[in-house]
This record gives sequence, structure tokens and C-alpha cells, in this order.
Amino acid sequence: MSDPAEVNNNNDLEKASVSDVQPPSYRVDSGREPNHGPTTEELPQSHWHRFVDTFRRDESQSVTPKGAIGADGKVYDPKNVALATANSPLQRNLKARHLQMIAIGGSIGTGLFIASGKALNTGGPASLVISFSLIGIMLYCTIQALGEMAVVFPVAGSFSAYSTRFLDPSWGFAMGWNYALQWLVVLPLEIIAASITINFWDEEQKYDHAIFVTVFLVVIISINMFGVKGYGEAEFVFAIIKIIAVIGYIVLGIILNVGGGPNEGYIGGKYWSNPGAFNNGFKGLCSVFVTAAFAFAGTELVGLAAAETANPRKALPTACKQVFWRITIFYIVCLTIVGLLIPYDDPRLLMSGSANSAASPFVISIKNAGIEVLPSIMNAVILIAVLSVGNSAIFGSSRTLAALAEQGQAPNWLRYVDRKGRPLTAIGIASALGFLAYVADSDAQGTVLEWLLALSGLSSIFTWGSICLAHIRFRAAWKHENRLVSDLPFQSQPGVIGSWIGFGFNCVVLVAQFWTGAWPVGYKQMSVDDQVRSFFLAYLAAPVILFFYFGHKVWTKTPWGVKISDIDLDSGRRDLNTKELVLEEQAERASWPRWKKVYKIFC
Repeated sequence: MSDPAEVNNNNDLEKASVSDVQPPSYRVDSGREPNHGPTTEELPQSHWHRFVDTFRRDESQSVTPKGAIGADGKVYDPKNVALATANSPLQRNLKARHLQMIAIGGSIGTGLFIASGKALNTGGPASLVISFSLIGIMLYCTIQALGEMAVVFPVAGSFSAYSTRFLDPSWGFAMGWNYALQWLVVLPLEIIAASITINFWDEEQKYDHAIFVTVFLVVIISINMFGVKGYGEAEFVFAIIKIIAVIGYIVLGIILNVGGGPNEGYIGGKYWSNPGAFNNGFKGLCSVFVTAAFAFAGTELVGLAAAETANPRKALPTACKQVFWRITIFYIVCLTIVGLLIPYDDPRLLMSGSANSAASPFVISIKNAGIEVLPSIMNAVILIAVLSVGNSAIFGSSRTLAALAEQGQAPNWLRYVDRKGRPLTAIGIASALGFLAYVADSDAQGTVLEWLLALSGLSSIFTWGSICLAHIRFRAAWKHENRLVSDLPFQSQPGVIGSWIGFGFNCVVLVAQFWTGAWPVGYKQMSVDDQVRSFFLAYLAAPVILFFYFGHKVWTKTPWGVKISDIDLDSGRRDLNTKELVLEEQAERASWPRWKKVYKIFC
């Protein structure tokens, strides 16, 4: 046998077996020189090389199915698309505690802390509570439906993938891009809001907003570069801070209302009598709906995170059930207290074109009480909440873009996922759009904020409506294949009826928003240009979605809708022996004490 180190005339190195290669021997008593022949042992890499290596592409990625977009016959294969999103290389590092905090604190941000001030000014305290309650009921039904589907199909892209699978490929394409655009514009929106929040302490504006924009961008992008675990840990901390602040405000608000503050005596419900419970009548009520929708945006991230959760069958049901408590305690109770402490005609409340946290009803109510330190603490909480939403913006948009690429509905290079499970190119695109926040130092910052909000405000309504409709179609397909509802590992508590209620509420909000956008409060005193501007500020997302839908339909020539008989219920299911697992869990529940059974119904 030839020597393993010998090189032949063709400069080809002959392959040696492992048994032929002896490691170097340095023993004193070996009686021979060290063997410096080739060895199969790999030298340890430096920390730098290991770091660089994490950014290389994950070779285990599924192959993007051809057909949805391109010149290859424009054929759409729903089976391949379902497989592509099911076999995503995204890492599943989120734990139950991460998912629960994403569910509880995921959407506590500027919508609650700042935008609620404008809603109070527009509709009055009664409209504020009614609108948020109705949107809360709708969202509870929606998240329950999403939870049922996400436990069965914890796939990348989640709800946009469900629209593709259960409704219509073109609608899935439109919903995916709608959701991606929503979060892409939310990032600069929130960073601008964060930089303006600093004005609370920097009243003379000695420092340029660009300084703070840079700091916030670096922080948010850095968090997302730590992968999904970094996002989960950051949201866990952010959510705890927000929850403590909200609970603290509720306790403080009750004390102030009954006369425990240093400046004011008993307040009670006097502001509901003077200036009143409603402002601008029924139109004022309808105008608050979209503000409420914007405030709740982000709750659906629970479903998006399912693809990166270690055990969605255990974690998702608990997280979805806790949405009810968050809506009830954090929104309804909080806003009821806000409406009791501040009259809707307070001139400091947030008006159009502003993002000043000093106009937050939370800060105003504490200032009215004459408490010196707490306004600064609440403003710091608002700043953390804004950064939290910006953090979620990169997570939401990058995962959706990567999932669209997996389905062949976005450029192929967006599906690049590295060895740490990070969709790098999608994160890069989301981060780059964050640089739009540098307009914070321009005179047009208010206008930019308005149009960014116009793109994102109504998007959530379309997303939630699609989730409800996809759940209805999913149940219909499940029944068509003679499968039992009891075989589902998690069942939506309001069921299909809840999805119809949620879908109906979404349609009502769209109609109400069209009415208040085309004929806003005080439209008779507005010029035609102002009225047109008002409409597009309220309804800009709708024409964008229709453009994506019909553009994709014409380009790909996909059929109009997916037939019930053609819906794929198997690709991407994580526990195919669900029936046995459900029986085991039922036996486990039977041994629980009564208090635990009641607790698990709600939590």
C-alpha cells in the first residue's frame, strides 16, 4: 500500500483511511521519531472564526418551491409551499416564559400609553372604553383561532402562510406583504416617537434627535442580532417592566380617584358628567376603533413566534388564554381609570401630528396629582415600551419576509438563514428602513409620522380578519376529511362561532373607518384637499393590499381561492400522534384538583 503522504504525477493526493494515519507520538520510551503525517483531528477554531462561521448559510434549509413567482409557467403548488414553510431552518429557542410575556406585554406600547390620549380627545371616556372593549372581544376570538392553528401548524410565516394554505395564494401573498410592511414602517415610527419622548427631559431641545435615533437603532438591531433567544429575553425583561408599571398605575389611579392625591380631592365620575362621557357622538366612537386596533397590534406575534418555540403544544395555549387577562386588566381597567382622571377636553391631550409623551394621559394624570418624581418614571416606562415595539418590528417583519421567500412570494435572497437561525438578509432590510427615523430632526416629522401610521394602522384589521376566516376554512377542511375536533391538541374556546364574531367585528371596523375617513369629524369645515388627505390617512392600507392581491393574481394566474378538498392538513403538523398525546393529557387533567382545572380554563 502506498504511503498516505505520497503525491502522484497528477498532483492528486491519495485518500488514506483513518486506520493508516498515526497520531504524533512524543513518548520518551517510544524509540522512534514523532510521526508528522496527516491527521484527521481538526484544530480548534479561534473565537473570531467561530463568530464569523455563525453567519454562514444554514445548509439544512428547505429548497424554495418554484412556481409562485417567475417565468416558469407561473404554476402554484400549494403542497410545496406548505412544506417550505413547515421545514423552516429558524431555530426553536423560545420557551414558555418568553411566549407568555410576548402575549402579555407584546403590544403594550405607544398605542396604550400615548395614542389613547388622542382617542380620549376624539371620542370621550365612554367611547374609549367601549371601542377598546369591542376590539378586545374581537381580538380574544382572533388569538384563540390563531392559537388553534399555530399549535397544529407551527410554521414560519404563521398567519400569512395560513391565508395561503386555507384561503387563496394571492391573498396570502397580499397579507404577508401587508404584515411585513406594517412592521417595516413601525420601526422608524417607534424610533421617532422614542427620540421625541426624550423631549420630556430635554425641554429646550439642546440635543439633536439624531443622537438618540442612532442609540436606539444600535440597541434594537443588536438585540435582534442575538437571534430569537435574544429577542425573547429582551421582550421578557421589557414586558415585566411594562406590566409592573401598568399595575402600579392602576393602584395609583384608584388612590387618586378616591381623593388620595396631594392636590385634588375626591374625583369619582365628575369628568363623565362635565364635559361628558361622549365627544362627537357616534362618529367619535367609530373614530376610536382604529386607534384601538393600532394599540392592540402585536398581539398576533404569539402565532408568528410559534415556529421558533421549543414546544408550542404546551406554551401556545397558555399564552393565548392570557390574552384575555391582558385585555381586561391592562387595557380596559387602565383606560377606565384614565377616563376618570382626565377630561377629554384637556388641551394637553395628544392631537394630530404629534408624538410627545408629555401628552400621554398617563403622564398628565400623574402631573395633575402634583406628584414630582412619578411623571419621569412613567416617561421612562413609555420609552422602554416604544423600544420594545421597535424590537418586535424587526422580529415580525424579518420572519414574515423570510417566510414569503420560502413560499416563493418574495425574492429568493430574503430566505437566507444563518447557522444561528437568523434570517440575516431580512433583518438587514428591516434595520435599513429604520434609518428613516432620522427625519426626526426635520420640520416634517409630524407629517411623516402620520403617513407611517396610515400604512400600519389599518393593516392589523386585515391581518386579524384573515386569521378568523382562515380558521373557519381550516375547521371546514378538518370536517371534510371526517376528522374529530377532539383530535385537535388545542381548541379555540369560542370555536368557529368566535371566528365568525371576530371576522364580523373586523368588517364593521373597516366600514366604520371608511365612513370616518371619508367624512371625518368636522368635515363640513374642511376643504376638498383636506378631506382627501384625511381619507388616505385613514384608509391607505386598503388600496395597498388590493394592489398586492390583484397584481399577484394577474401575474401568477392562480385559481380564485383554494377548494376545501384541496386544503393540505398534514404538511407541517408537528405532532402526528396527536390522538395519543391528547388522551395522555386528558388523563393528567383528570387527576388535577378542582382549583387547577378552573385555573387552566382561563390560564
